Amino acid sequence: MKIQLSDHFTYKKLLRFVMPSIVMMVFTSIYSVVDGLFMANSAGSDAVAATNLIFPLIIILGSIGFMLGAGGSALVAKTLGEGDKERANAYFSLLVYFTAAIGIVIMVAGQLAVPWCAKVLSHSSEGKIYEYCVLYGRILLAGQPFFILQNIFQSFFVTAEKPRLGLAVTAGAGVMNMVLDAVLVAGFGLGLKGAAWATFSSQVFGGIVPVFYFAFKNSSLLRFTKTKFYFRAILKSATNGMSEFLSNVSFSVVMMLYNEQIIQYSAKQGVAAYQAVAAYGAIGYVSMIFFAVFMGFAVGITPVIGYNYGAQNRDELKSLFKKCLIIVGISGLLMTGLSEALAVPLVKIFNFDAEATAITLRGHYIFSTSYLIGGFGVFGSALFTALNNGLISGIISVVRTLVLRIVAVLTLPLMWGLDGVWAATTISEIFALAVTFAFILAYRKKYGYA
Repeated sequence: MKIQLSDHFTYKKLLRFVMPSIVMMVFTSIYSVVDGLFMANSAGSDAVAATNLIFPLIIILGSIGFMLGAGGSALVAKTLGEGDKERANAYFSLLVYFTAAIGIVIMVAGQLAVPWCAKVLSHSSEGKIYEYCVLYGRILLAGQPFFILQNIFQSFFVTAEKPRLGLAVTAGAGVMNMVLDAVLVAGFGLGLKGAAWATFSSQVFGGIVPVFYFAFKNSSLLRFTKTKFYFRAILKSATNGMSEFLSNVSFSVVMMLYNEQIIQYSAKQGVAAYQAVAAYGAIGYVSMIFFAVFMGFAVGITPVIGYNYGAQNRDELKSLFKKCLIIVGISGLLMTGLSEALAVPLVKIFNFDAEATAITLRGHYIFSTSYLIGGFGVFGSALFTALNNGLISGIISVVRTLVLRIVAVLTLPLMWGLDGVWAATTISEIFALAVTFAFILAYRKKYGYA
């Protein structure tokens, strides 16, 4: 049975509607993890350390797609809720065209900037780590136009009431990436270069297939059409989706800062610096999968809330809000328990040496506690994005993923050393929870969700 944005959502229907988005985001994370696994088992911890250093740059640039996708889908969903399908398709088309143009600019500029970025991030202009950073960065930046398009379509497939098709495209890209990892890395022994080309190929697939679907007549709510330059629509989408952009940028900036702190405090504790960086990379790969559940839920629920907000259906908004809090809370409990229980096998699949394995395992146990409450901050930001209040959404995102984490990672290691780095995310999520619910309580009457 087809689920529409205008339906009343029971728990079962809500989970059915958002599940493709959750699986989609998990799949996106998994094929990044597969890269890490193949690199760790073929090229060693140096390759994992190098990708962990350069990967934040790739995420920052690709976040433009998440920004325009999240903000644009909320705008398009609201416009559909108001009954103006023609304008909704015009907005959708413009945002995709605009995103593709930005991707091409980033691809060209990025190729020129990679060596300098690699030098800054690796603290060297020579050696294996630097060479790996440049190689991996240049290949992935060549795929930026497709990566950014893939990110924007993840949101628009949900708004088009085709979340399962979006899942199929993402799953196809993920399977392609994993198969090519096996062929290029394990089969031909290309190491990090093979993993990078596998990711590039999957991004091309994930970016191009949706273009063909929406370019022709289809059974969804959206398709490409003639449009014009609606500056306000782009500005509204950018500001409304700023929280998603800032969340990813903040994550990347904090990741860079974590790497710096790890290098500094590992030396003080007599631990090999790049072993500790590789450990953080492994923890990051695993955490991507767990947090992808919250991110996927946010992607799936945003157009539903946005539609009902546009239609001024406050009863349904209240029902959705309550259900979302319960689902996020239960999910946090389950994921924390699962992560702690599977810590040993999750860490051992990276096949590090004994020292790196021990560091990674300890860090994983501490970091996993962040899943317990982390979903509430993700949902709070998505809620205000769906309500077309990009300012509050952005504030929650910046405070949660940037300000509090920077404070935590700069102060906690002074008392706890490397353990302070691993605990920084959990401590910052505790304070972020208070900030998120303060805004939710302050705006509950204005929007009528509680």
